[in-house]
Amino acid sequence: MSKNLNNLVIQTRRDILRMVHAVNSGHPGGSLGCVEFFVTLYNKIMQHGQDDNSNDMFILSNGHISPVYYSTLARAGYFDLKELSTFRKINSRLQGHPTNHDNLPGVNISSGSLGQGLSVGLGIALSKKLNSDKSLVYVLTGDGELQEGQNWEALMYASANNVDNIIVTVDYNGQQIDGSTKDVLDIGDLKLKLEAFNWKVFEIENGNSLDEVYEIMNNARKDSMKGKPIVILMKTIMGNGVDFMMHSHKWHGIAPNDEELKIALSQNPETLGDY
Repeated sequence: MSKNLNNLVIQTRRDILRMVHAVNSGHPGGSLGCVEFFVTLYNKIMQHGQDDNSNDMFILSNGHISPVYYSTLARAGYFDLKELSTFRKINSRLQGHPTNHDNLPGVNISSGSLGQGLSVGLGIALSKKLNSDKSLVYVLTGDGELQEGQNWEALMYASANNVDNIIVTVDYNGQQIDGSTKDVLDIGDLKLKLEAFNWKVFEIENGNSLDEVYEIMNNARKDSMKGKPIVILMKTIMGNGVDFMMHSHKWHGIAPNDEELKIALSQNPETLGDY
Protein backbone atom coordinates (compact mmCIF):
# COMPACT_ATOMS: atom_id res chain seq x y z
CA MET A 1 0.00 0.00 0.00
CA SER A 2 1.18 3.55 -0.65
CA LYS A 3 3.24 5.54 1.81
CA ASN A 4 0.51 8.18 1.87
CA LEU A 5 -2.03 5.69 3.21
CA ASN A 6 0.42 4.38 5.79
CA ASN A 7 1.02 7.96 6.89
CA LEU A 8 -2.74 8.51 7.10
CA VAL A 9 -3.09 5.45 9.34
CA ILE A 10 -0.50 6.82 11.76
CA GLN A 11 -1.98 10.31 11.74
CA THR A 12 -5.48 8.95 12.32
CA ARG A 13 -4.18 7.11 15.40
CA ARG A 14 -2.76 10.39 16.65
CA ASP A 15 -6.11 12.11 16.11
CA ILE A 16 -7.92 9.42 18.10
CA LEU A 17 -5.49 9.55 21.00
CA ARG A 18 -5.48 13.32 21.22
CA MET A 19 -9.27 13.60 20.95
CA VAL A 20 -10.08 11.23 23.81
CA HIS A 21 -7.24 12.54 25.97
CA ALA A 22 -8.37 16.16 25.65
CA VAL A 23 -11.71 15.44 27.32
CA ASN A 24 -10.67 12.36 29.33
CA SER A 25 -13.52 10.52 27.68
CA GLY A 26 -14.16 8.30 24.68
CA HIS A 27 -13.39 4.91 23.21
CA PRO A 28 -9.82 4.54 21.94
CA GLY A 29 -9.51 0.73 21.87
CA GLY A 30 -11.93 -0.17 19.09
CA SER A 31 -11.17 3.06 17.25
CA LEU A 32 -7.47 2.23 17.02
CA GLY A 33 -8.27 -1.31 15.92
CA CYS A 34 -10.36 -0.11 12.98
CA VAL A 35 -8.04 2.58 11.57
CA GLU A 36 -6.86 0.49 8.63
CA PHE A 37 -10.45 -0.37 7.74
CA PHE A 38 -11.60 3.26 7.69
CA VAL A 39 -8.54 4.51 5.78
CA THR A 40 -8.99 1.78 3.16
CA LEU A 41 -12.77 2.18 2.88
CA TYR A 42 -12.74 5.95 2.40
CA ASN A 43 -9.61 6.16 0.25
CA LYS A 44 -9.63 3.02 -1.89
CA ILE A 45 -13.00 1.24 -1.83
CA MET A 46 -16.08 3.37 -1.37
CA GLN A 47 -17.48 5.83 -3.88
CA HIS A 48 -18.41 8.75 -1.68
CA GLY A 49 -18.84 12.49 -1.50
CA GLN A 50 -21.22 15.10 -0.18
CA ASP A 51 -23.10 16.04 -3.33
CA ASP A 52 -24.10 12.82 -5.12
CA ASN A 53 -27.12 10.87 -3.87
CA SER A 54 -26.04 7.84 -5.92
CA ASN A 55 -22.85 7.41 -3.90
CA ASP A 56 -22.15 4.40 -1.73
CA MET A 57 -23.28 4.89 1.86
CA PHE A 58 -21.58 3.94 5.11
CA ILE A 59 -23.34 3.13 8.39
CA LEU A 60 -21.34 2.94 11.62
CA SER A 61 -23.39 0.65 13.85
CA ASN A 62 -20.91 0.44 16.74
CA GLY A 63 -21.09 4.19 17.17
CA HIS A 64 -18.86 4.35 20.25
CA ILE A 65 -15.81 4.21 17.95
CA SER A 66 -16.71 7.69 16.73
CA PRO A 67 -13.14 9.06 17.11
CA VAL A 68 -11.85 7.05 14.14
CA TYR A 69 -14.98 7.96 12.16
CA TYR A 70 -14.60 11.70 12.80
CA SER A 71 -10.88 11.68 12.01
CA THR A 72 -11.54 9.83 8.75
CA LEU A 73 -14.30 12.22 7.70
CA ALA A 74 -12.28 15.32 8.55
CA ARG A 75 -9.20 14.11 6.69
CA ALA A 76 -11.41 13.19 3.73
CA GLY A 77 -12.60 16.81 3.57
CA TYR A 78 -16.11 16.49 4.99
CA PHE A 79 -15.48 19.20 7.59
CA ASP A 80 -12.62 21.30 8.89
CA LEU A 81 -9.90 19.31 10.62
CA LYS A 82 -9.86 21.84 13.45
CA GLU A 83 -13.34 20.73 14.47
CA LEU A 84 -11.79 17.55 15.88
CA SER A 85 -10.70 19.66 18.85
CA THR A 86 -14.39 20.01 19.84
CA PHE A 87 -14.88 16.25 20.34
CA ARG A 88 -17.34 15.50 23.17
CA LYS A 89 -17.55 19.14 24.24
CA ILE A 90 -20.78 21.03 24.96
CA ASN A 91 -22.60 22.09 21.77
CA SER A 92 -20.12 20.21 19.59
CA ARG A 93 -21.31 18.38 16.49
CA LEU A 94 -18.80 15.65 17.36
CA GLN A 95 -20.66 13.88 20.13
CA GLY A 96 -19.40 10.72 21.79
CA HIS A 97 -21.75 8.73 19.59
CA PRO A 98 -22.48 10.09 16.10
CA THR A 99 -25.65 12.10 15.66
CA ASN A 100 -27.07 13.68 12.53
CA HIS A 101 -29.43 16.27 14.02
CA ASP A 102 -26.68 18.90 13.66
CA ASN A 103 -26.18 18.00 9.98
CA LEU A 104 -22.62 16.80 10.45
CA PRO A 105 -21.40 16.01 6.91
CA GLY A 106 -20.79 12.33 6.30
CA VAL A 107 -22.87 11.05 9.20
CA ASN A 108 -25.96 9.35 7.82
CA ILE A 109 -27.62 8.10 11.01
CA SER A 110 -27.37 8.57 14.75
CA SER A 111 -25.77 5.42 16.12
CA GLY A 112 -24.47 3.88 19.27
CA SER A 113 -27.57 2.04 20.45
CA LEU A 114 -25.99 -1.27 19.58
CA GLY A 115 -27.62 -3.77 17.26
CA GLN A 116 -29.50 -1.35 15.04
CA GLY A 117 -27.07 -0.39 12.27
CA LEU A 118 -27.53 -3.51 10.18
CA SER A 119 -31.31 -3.03 10.09
CA VAL A 120 -30.88 0.60 9.04
CA GLY A 121 -28.37 -0.43 6.38
CA LEU A 122 -30.83 -2.96 4.98
CA GLY A 123 -33.52 -0.32 4.74
CA ILE A 124 -31.18 1.95 2.80
CA ALA A 125 -30.09 -0.93 0.56
CA LEU A 126 -33.71 -1.78 -0.27
CA SER A 127 -34.42 1.88 -1.01
CA LYS A 128 -31.49 1.96 -3.43
CA LYS A 129 -32.87 -1.10 -5.22
CA LEU A 130 -36.32 0.48 -5.52
CA ASN A 131 -34.71 3.57 -7.04
CA SER A 132 -32.54 1.56 -9.45
CA ASP A 133 -29.46 2.92 -7.68
CA LYS A 134 -26.51 0.61 -8.32
CA SER A 135 -24.37 1.92 -5.46
CA LEU A 136 -23.61 -0.10 -2.32
CA VAL A 137 -24.28 0.16 1.39
CA TYR A 138 -21.42 -0.56 3.80
CA VAL A 139 -22.07 -1.32 7.46
CA LEU A 140 -19.53 -1.77 10.27
CA THR A 141 -20.56 -3.65 13.38
CA GLY A 142 -18.70 -5.09 16.35
CA ASP A 143 -18.49 -8.75 17.26
CA GLY A 144 -19.81 -8.08 20.77
CA GLU A 145 -22.65 -6.15 19.17
CA LEU A 146 -23.81 -9.36 17.51
CA GLN A 147 -25.01 -10.48 20.94
CA GLU A 148 -27.98 -8.19 20.23
CA GLY A 149 -30.86 -10.23 18.83
CA GLN A 150 -32.05 -7.65 16.30
CA ASN A 151 -28.95 -8.38 14.22
CA TRP A 152 -30.06 -11.95 13.62
CA GLU A 153 -33.50 -10.91 12.43
CA ALA A 154 -31.80 -8.56 9.99
CA LEU A 155 -29.35 -11.23 8.85
CA MET A 156 -32.23 -13.61 8.19
CA TYR A 157 -34.25 -10.97 6.35
CA ALA A 158 -31.37 -9.91 4.09
CA SER A 159 -30.66 -13.37 2.72
CA ALA A 160 -34.34 -14.30 2.41
CA ASN A 161 -34.89 -11.20 0.28
CA ASN A 162 -31.64 -11.35 -1.72
CA VAL A 163 -30.41 -7.96 -0.53
CA ASP A 164 -27.13 -8.20 -2.42
CA ASN A 165 -26.12 -4.52 -2.47
CA ILE A 166 -24.93 -4.50 1.14
CA ILE A 167 -21.49 -5.35 2.53
CA VAL A 168 -21.32 -5.77 6.30
CA THR A 169 -17.97 -5.87 8.08
CA VAL A 170 -17.67 -7.30 11.59
CA ASP A 171 -14.85 -5.90 13.72
CA TYR A 172 -13.80 -9.29 15.09
CA ASN A 173 -11.45 -8.27 17.91
CA GLY A 174 -12.81 -10.67 20.53
CA GLN A 175 -13.18 -7.90 23.12
CA GLN A 176 -16.01 -5.92 24.66
CA ILE A 177 -16.42 -3.57 27.58
CA ASP A 178 -16.54 -6.24 30.31
CA GLY A 179 -13.96 -8.67 28.92
CA SER A 180 -13.51 -11.06 26.03
CA THR A 181 -16.59 -11.90 23.98
CA LYS A 182 -15.92 -15.56 24.75
CA ASP A 183 -16.19 -14.93 28.49
CA VAL A 184 -19.11 -12.49 28.41
CA LEU A 185 -21.34 -14.29 25.88
CA ASP A 186 -19.60 -16.57 23.43
CA ILE A 187 -20.79 -15.88 19.87
CA GLY A 188 -19.36 -19.17 18.64
CA ASP A 189 -18.30 -19.89 15.07
CA LEU A 190 -19.49 -16.78 13.24
CA LYS A 191 -18.47 -18.03 9.82
CA LEU A 192 -20.56 -21.18 10.10
CA LYS A 193 -23.49 -19.25 11.55
CA LEU A 194 -23.47 -16.61 8.82
CA GLU A 195 -23.10 -19.19 6.08
CA ALA A 196 -26.07 -21.03 7.59
CA PHE A 197 -27.99 -17.75 7.28
CA ASN A 198 -27.07 -17.86 3.56
CA TRP A 199 -24.66 -14.92 3.53
CA LYS A 200 -21.52 -14.86 1.39
CA VAL A 201 -18.67 -14.77 3.92
CA PHE A 202 -15.21 -13.27 3.41
CA GLU A 203 -12.48 -13.32 6.04
CA ILE A 204 -9.69 -10.86 6.78
CA GLU A 205 -7.12 -12.61 8.96
CA ASN A 206 -5.22 -9.39 9.67
CA GLY A 207 -7.55 -6.43 9.77
CA ASN A 208 -4.62 -4.20 10.69
CA SER A 209 -2.90 -4.80 7.36
CA LEU A 210 -3.79 -2.21 4.75
CA ASP A 211 -2.92 -4.59 1.93
CA GLU A 212 -5.08 -7.43 3.22
CA VAL A 213 -8.00 -5.18 4.08
CA TYR A 214 -7.91 -3.71 0.58
CA GLU A 215 -7.61 -7.09 -1.14
CA ILE A 216 -10.54 -8.70 0.65
CA MET A 217 -12.79 -5.64 0.57
CA ASN A 218 -12.13 -5.21 -3.13
CA ASN A 219 -12.98 -8.88 -3.73
CA ALA A 220 -16.16 -8.47 -1.71
CA ARG A 221 -17.16 -5.44 -3.77
CA LYS A 222 -16.63 -7.41 -6.99
CA ASP A 223 -18.83 -10.20 -5.63
CA SER A 224 -21.73 -7.89 -4.75
CA MET A 225 -24.96 -7.73 -6.76
CA LYS A 226 -24.91 -11.49 -7.30
CA GLY A 227 -27.93 -12.55 -5.26
CA LYS A 228 -26.42 -12.81 -1.77
CA PRO A 229 -25.67 -10.28 0.94
CA ILE A 230 -21.99 -10.13 1.87
CA VAL A 231 -20.31 -10.13 5.27
CA ILE A 232 -16.61 -9.73 6.04
CA LEU A 233 -15.21 -11.12 9.28
CA MET A 234 -12.27 -8.81 10.00
CA LYS A 235 -9.92 -9.87 12.78
CA THR A 236 -8.39 -6.81 14.43
CA ILE A 237 -6.41 -5.99 17.55
CA MET A 238 -8.09 -3.67 20.03
CA GLY A 239 -5.78 -0.72 20.70
CA ASN A 240 -3.62 -1.48 17.67
CA GLY A 241 -0.53 0.70 17.29
CA VAL A 242 -0.11 1.48 20.99
CA ASP A 243 1.72 -1.33 22.75
CA PHE A 244 0.18 -0.93 26.20
CA MET A 245 -3.36 -0.78 24.80
CA MET A 246 -3.19 -3.75 22.44
CA HIS A 247 -5.27 -6.91 23.11
CA SER A 248 -6.88 -5.43 26.24
CA HIS A 249 -10.59 -4.79 26.78
CA LYS A 250 -9.60 -2.31 29.49
CA TRP A 251 -9.05 0.34 26.81
CA HIS A 252 -12.55 -0.04 25.40
CA GLY A 253 -13.68 3.22 26.97
CA ILE A 254 -10.80 4.75 28.94
CA ALA A 255 -8.74 7.74 27.81
CA PRO A 256 -4.94 7.85 28.25
CA ASN A 257 -3.53 10.20 30.88
CA ASP A 258 -0.81 12.75 30.09
CA GLU A 259 2.11 10.34 30.39
CA GLU A 260 0.30 7.57 28.51
CA LEU A 261 -0.56 9.98 25.71
CA LYS A 262 3.09 11.02 25.44
CA ILE A 263 4.19 7.38 25.13
CA ALA A 264 1.43 6.54 22.64
CA LEU A 265 2.22 9.52 20.40
CA SER A 266 5.93 8.67 20.49
CA GLN A 267 5.03 5.29 19.00
CA ASN A 268 3.12 7.07 16.22
CA PRO A 269 5.25 10.03 15.06
CA GLU A 270 3.42 12.86 13.32
CA THR A 271 3.12 12.33 9.56
CA LEU A 272 0.52 14.68 8.07
CA GLY A 273 0.09 17.35 10.73
CA ASP A 274 -2.02 17.39 13.87
CA TYR A 275 -5.25 19.38 13.95
